[in-house]
Amino acid sequence: MQKQKVIIIGGPTASGKTNLSIELAKKINGEIVSADSMQIYKDMNIGTAKPTKEERQGIQHYLLDIISPEQRFSVADYKREAKQAIKEIIEKGKVPIVIGGTGLYIEALIYEIQFLEIETDLNYRKKLEKEVEKKGLEHLYNKAIQIDEKAMEKISKNDKKRILRILELYHQTGKTKTQLDLESRKEAEYDYKLFAINMNRETLYDRINKRVDIMLQNRISRRSKRNM
Repeated sequence: MQKQKVIIIGGPTASGKTNLSIELAKKINGEIVSADSMQIYKDMNIGTAKPTKEERQGIQHYLLDIISPEQRFSVADYKREAKQAIKEIIEKGKVPIVIGGTGLYIEALIYEIQFLEIETDLNYRKKLEKEVEKKGLEHLYNKAIQIDEKAMEKISKNDKKRILRILELYHQTGKTKTQLDLESRKEAEYDYKLFAINMNRETLYDRINKRVDIMLQNRISRRSKRNM
């Protein structure tokens, strides 16, 4: 049986993903599923480049403004909600278009990652925290590299949360994060067609700066009108 096609458009902030996805949706009868870890939050509009109702041009968007900033929302939560949105779009006879810059969200879909529910060992966490206090975070960073060099290629020396996660996973399962990630993948339910936008870094930074200026100006303008 032929799988249903789902389009994914990825790329950095201000690369033009939103406009492209909206124009594409109008041409192919599509609806859009956000894959942005910031745009899921209510009221967080400045800095997230969340498209306004006007900018959406009547195209249905999913997974925007779905939770409050105080709520916990994991990658597993995203995968569940995104797949539900994709199913709804397909049942309407339309084409799902997933768009965003959060790579982990996109990977969770295209690799059909199954997330393990591993309860945190609080005693081991306290032990690691004490090591940080006595020997510094770099000590744990080097220890994590010895355990899982591949996973650590994407983790900064200052990313305490992710460094501890590498160590905790190995302590609790006896397997590296890289091993667990490979074992958790299975054949995808849909035929994902992935497109990535790329552009000159200098041009991209200029677009980001201009976007921030515009968002702040719009915010100030709206506030001024309310106070009139």
